[in-house]
Amino acid sequence: MILGEIAARHIENRLHVKVDRKLNLGGTLLAHEALVAGALDLYPEYTGTALTAILKKPPAADPARVLAAVRAEYTARWKLEWLAPLGFDDTFAMVVRGDVARREKLVTLSDAAARSSGWTLGVGYEFVQRPDGLAGLTRTYALRLRESPKTMDLGLLYRALEQGEVDMVAANATDGLLAARDFVVLKDDRGYFPPYEAAFVARSEALAAHQGLREALAELSGRLPDRTMRRLNNQVDGEHRRVTDVAEEFLRQEKLFQ
Repeated sequence: MILGEIAARHIENRLHVKVDRKLNLGGTLLAHEALVAGALDLYPEYTGTALTAILKKPPAADPARVLAAVRAEYTARWKLEWLAPLGFDDTFAMVVRGDVARREKLVTLSDAAARSSGWTLGVGYEFVQRPDGLAGLTRTYALRLRESPKTMDLGLLYRALEQGEVDMVAANATDGLLAARDFVVLKDDRGYFPPYEAAFVARSEALAAHQGLREALAELSGRLPDRTMRRLNNQVDGEHRRVTDVAEEFLRQEKLFQ
């Protein structure tokens, strides 16, 4: 929703046209079908999601190769263009409490795997089944688990971690609470998780039809590193600010909104 509002406001400001917003479509497959059908002109997507969920290809580790692969396939199949990434990678993040990380000197997932007492892991429902989820993680790092992972809604993971119900969770790299609470993301030092770089995908026909659209979207590329996306997410989820206000403030800070 934040990225959609940022793009909409920026396009309106640069091109002086009205942008229709459809910010609650419900997921990747529905958004992709709407884009292919011409009901949407553009939307933000993740490279890893496009590779695995849309193109049905196995996960890959190199960000540049993943982006190149989805760009080529999307253009050939649907005349859809992937623009330059926005700057953040919303991959999975294995998170522990800050006090635990400092006490046990945990920086990487390899450090966590060396913990002899093992871990109580909290995960979302999909993580257990995903090809880039639990099975590969425990195999790659020989991560010791005391019991089967506790599955729960994603919104409950951090509360469970704070309350000691679990001592590690599989979250997302741009979750807002990572910017607001004492949590530590353990570095994926063996490069297990595939890249999920965010970028806008647009219909080639729309880019050709609206002069300046490609250039306007290019102005957003690289301006949203992980720390910025965490901050914006927290402003909406944690501070309960309106998406419209957060988007406008971001554009003003970036000197893209006059």
